[in-house]
Amino acid sequence: MTPTVSAALPSLSTSIQILLVMSALTLLPAALLMMTSFTRILIVLAILRQALGLGQSPPNQLLVGVALLMTVFIMKPSLDRIYDGAYQPMVAGTVGADVALGRAGGELKRFMLTQTREADLRKFAEIAHAGPFAGPADVPLPVVLPAFVASELKTAMQIGFVVYLPFLVIDLIVSSILMSLGMMMVSPATVSLPVKLALFVSVDGWTLVLGSLAKSFGGAG
Repeated sequence: MTPTVSAALPSLSTSIQILLVMSALTLLPAALLMMTSFTRILIVLAILRQALGLGQSPPNQLLVGVALLMTVFIMKPSLDRIYDGAYQPMVAGTVGADVALGRAGGELKRFMLTQTREADLRKFAEIAHAGPFAGPADVPLPVVLPAFVASELKTAMQIGFVVYLPFLVIDLIVSSILMSLGMMMVSPATVSLPVKLALFVSVDGWTLVLGSLAKSFGGAG
């Protein structure tokens, strides 16, 4: 009887690990949004679409897809380290799931710290009544995560402002020209839209914006 019970324990442990993994999968969308470059990219692309005056074109699904692909591109060095240092050892059985999860979380924390302003870290550390810390690397993950999100939102808005500004100038110029010609019944957006599209395409705007977004993460790798 004892051998039977002992033989069942490894199976039970594997089942529990599978259950935990399946439960963790439900948190992946939130982790993708909150712990990677996805948030900044999606916000900037949405602002760019608004600046061009295209309404719902490109559609939301396409913007999310582009942001996801760019996230994989930017996060590849970190994902490679997670795969080599956490996933492969866990599959090989050399480390447990808890150790692998800790290594993966540490790598994501390192990425977030490279993108988070120290002022945001200090602010959320004060709110959590945590610290003082010897350095940013000693800040716990529950403090790093909201600080990273706040920093990403601020950075995305700053980049969005720079992206929006030239299109706003075009709108103002077209509106002034129409007013001076007495064409007040013509919507400025009707005239400025093709002008903005022509300008955006002529400067290879998508490559410029996506490339600038990738470079904005600097030392993420």
